[in-house]
Amino acid sequence: MDEERQLEIATFAAGSFWDVEALFNHVKGVVSTTAGYTGGTLRDPTYEQVSSGTTGHVEAVRVIFNPAEITYDQLLEIFWSININTQALTPPEGPDSGIMGRPVIFYHSDEQKEKAGSSRQNEMASGTSGDMAEVTAIVPATAFFPAEEYHQQFYEKTGNFYSSIPKYWE
Repeated sequence: MDEERQLEIATFAAGSFWDVEALFNHVKGVVSTTAGYTGGTLRDPTYEQVSSGTTGHVEAVRVIFNPAEITYDQLLEIFWSININTQALTPPEGPDSGIMGRPVIFYHSDEQKEKAGSSRQNEMASGTSGDMAEVTAIVPATAFFPAEEYHQQFYEKTGNFYSSIPKYWE
């Protein structure tokens, strides 16, 4: 008897959530994506508040996926392919500040934490993601606040793609 697997959640931050969402949105096994804010101190922040750099939030993408079609390890491989420009990042100055585009893997389980840590170690050893692995934080998932509607499915609405993230769907 086949046991039906439940959907799982992964949350990634790596630069503009528009591009990260577009990338994961085109992956087989990803059921849905939501652009939003997480990791900060303010409840239900706005884009303007997050952009101020005072809330500690990052632009992130919540990925709902079917583990029977794509594994968390495969999602991590896609995350590392993003390879954002980490030279533009500066360390946050205190717990309530930070860069809204910094790379973060938010884990939802001990298994995700372990896999994220192993994948970061592998990336650091291989050097394929530049220095992104060195600056990527791996932290527990916290409250996720969906971004304003105009940020959702931005690529599909506008066709605009702003970064060097590979477009696997073209």
